[in-house]
Amino acid sequence: MRSLAEEELLLPSTPGKFKDKSRTMHRQFHRCFTSTSTMFLWALFLVALTAAYLSFQSFVDSGSRFFSTAWGGAHWEHQVRSSAKIQRQNGFSVLVTGAAGFVGSHVSIALKKRGDGVVGLDNFNNYYDPSLKMARRSLLDSHKIFIVEGDVNDARLFAKLFEIVRFTHVMHLAAQAGVRYAMENPLSYVHSNIAGLVTLLEACKNSDPQPAIVWASSSSVYGLNEKVPFSESDRTDRPASLYAATKKAGEEITHTYNHIYGLSITGLRFFTVYGPWGRPDMAYFSFTRNILQGKPITVYRGKDRVDLARDFTYIDDIVKGCVASLDTAKKSTGSGGKKRGPAQYRIFNLGNTSPVTVPLMVEILEKHLKVKAKKHMVDMPGNGDVPFTHANISSAQKELGYKPVTDLQTGLKKFVKWYQSYYGHNHRKSLK
Repeated sequence: MRSLAEEELLLPSTPGKFKDKSRTMHRQFHRCFTSTSTMFLWALFLVALTAAYLSFQSFVDSGSRFFSTAWGGAHWEHQVRSSAKIQRQNGFSVLVTGAAGFVGSHVSIALKKRGDGVVGLDNFNNYYDPSLKMARRSLLDSHKIFIVEGDVNDARLFAKLFEIVRFTHVMHLAAQAGVRYAMENPLSYVHSNIAGLVTLLEACKNSDPQPAIVWASSSSVYGLNEKVPFSESDRTDRPASLYAATKKAGEEITHTYNHIYGLSITGLRFFTVYGPWGRPDMAYFSFTRNILQGKPITVYRGKDRVDLARDFTYIDDIVKGCVASLDTAKKSTGSGGKKRGPAQYRIFNLGNTSPVTVPLMVEILEKHLKVKAKKHMVDMPGNGDVPFTHANISSAQKELGYKPVTDLQTGLKKFVKWYQSYYGHNHRKSLK
């Protein structure tokens, strides 16, 4: 009996003339099947490897989030409840976002001093020197105000906070601030000022009872508006910066939640807030630092070399406006995401009504610091800044009893006193 090899030798060398087709097809099928099986196995292996990697990565990410979570547990819940405890008759229980920030820390202390319950929320990001935020946190601790370390985009955290405390009000001051920084990191503004706002509003509309909300918009929404003073009824559809655009978007978003879900919402357009414990990225703050360190300061000029002017508003006046907004806010009309009737919706300017030019502000600083500034005058670049701001505060005066009383001369004197006390007269502490 011939072997398979011998049979193959008897086959003609010319293909197609004579051949055992069944045997040939079998071999081809065998080779094809073997090749396909191999490819399938390799593909299966790669899929499995990819799935394993993704599962591992997900585990690592979840673990990282779990271990980095700064909230939760019986002790944490006790701190939240204790901080939220109301100490006066008919007082409020207020969640303050951005509580370790400039305005947030001042508002939190003012509320706590009068007997309201206050729970703070802050993510302690590094937009400016985090040590200043930590120092504010220590100040809040001394007033028995607990700050939860977390992000406004954390829906689970909000759900937990609203589960633990029946907040009557929310003071939403957390935001990515700064006009110029928006050109460097635009996504941070969308993350905080839009996505974070929606996350908070979702938590509030799902809460039962729904809290009344007061939140920080900005005078930047007036953008390229040239009519002065700026009034709440003026156009706000021509923002000059991404920061301004996100704040304008916030006003539209809050109006939607008010209309659909019955949330009581008050928006506050702040005008150049300054004072002790302020933000290092603000001009008056950085000017003070550079003047004391003997460094030149850059003073921008507007079109045709016109001096820039700002409606500088002292922090104590802003706090009074914020607290008055809480006091006059009506209750939300919905519960569990369902609206029962029309709800209050308001927007107010909180300014000083007395714009001061930047060069005059520098002169006031020189007087209080007793140091002459090395000024570098340049034309204002196209970075989103506007040449002037001027607030019409008649609505806030009428409905909130808002009345600013601190002029720039007095306010900067208080700021300089704090600055030299905090950093030292020789400014040995460093600011980033």
